Amino acid sequence: MASGLFALLDDVSALVKASAASLDDVPAQVAKTTGKVSGIVIDDTAVTPKYVVGLDPSRELSIIFQIAKKSLVNKLFILTPAALLLGYFTPWAITPILMVGGAYLCFEGYEKVHSLFSKPPDVDAESRQVETITPEELEQQRVTGAVRTDIILSAEIMAIAYSQVTEQTVVNQIVVMAAVAVFITVAVYGFVGLIVKADDVGVHLAQGKYPPAAQKLGRGIVKFMPRFLSILSYVGTAAMLWVGAEIIAHGIPFTSHLLDALAQSLAHVPVVAWLAKASACAVGGLMIGFVVEKLVSLFKKAFRRQ
Repeated sequence: MASGLFALLDDVSALVKASAASLDDVPAQVAKTTGKVSGIVIDDTAVTPKYVVGLDPSRELSIIFQIAKKSLVNKLFILTPAALLLGYFTPWAITPILMVGGAYLCFEGYEKVHSLFSKPPDVDAESRQVETITPEELEQQRVTGAVRTDIILSAEIMAIAYSQVTEQTVVNQIVVMAAVAVFITVAVYGFVGLIVKADDVGVHLAQGKYPPAAQKLGRGIVKFMPRFLSILSYVGTAAMLWVGAEIIAHGIPFTSHLLDALAQSLAHVPVVAWLAKASACAVGGLMIGFVVEKLVSLFKKAFRRQ
């Protein structure tokens, strides 16, 4: 009896050691996965600040916290289990789902680019209906819109995260995906919080009670932030296009080989290789977005006729 108990304890000990050794790879897997989704993270970071523009500054951090909380819940309790279940029962579905998400990102990116170069439609002031809503309702609308956009980007993040750990044990898969969800959510919305409150910091420093150097820095921050947000918006749009197109390209063997060949041909100059690949994907993303937009328009017209 005693010998059987010791044998069982030895087996448990060996299992614990094996699990610990396996979990040693988790930080490396998290770092690798985070690098793979960096484009989507940039896009998520660039898109979110617009949802607090025009709202009460005292509510900005609260709104960002609401969005971050819902984003984390979606990643941990909806998207991670969905990715694991799909990977176990229908692994073939992961790539098509990623490609559909990539097409959506291209569509969103194309819409943003198109809006920059197209004139807004003329609207008769008399026919324009003005809807009156309370600040609380506006805040809730902004949070809902941000979460709707975030869940698409989060789905891409978690699907890519799963694709990087398919060869790992189930325990490793869960730990890595949970760690990626927490790390990316904290990083994205922590940085967004810094962005939206930077102008407040600048105004505070510009007050006369601080040394001249601090006042000058404060005024510089206040002047710089609008330009920074504008640049961030362009970066986010470009990220949408290149990430969406790259996801689709990697789902098609021919285009995946073309991208790999392009990167390898310029491998001796890594920066140029990255720029060439990103530019090719961005152009491809615009083309995909254009096609998707036309298909959506045709679908809407056909639906209205019914």
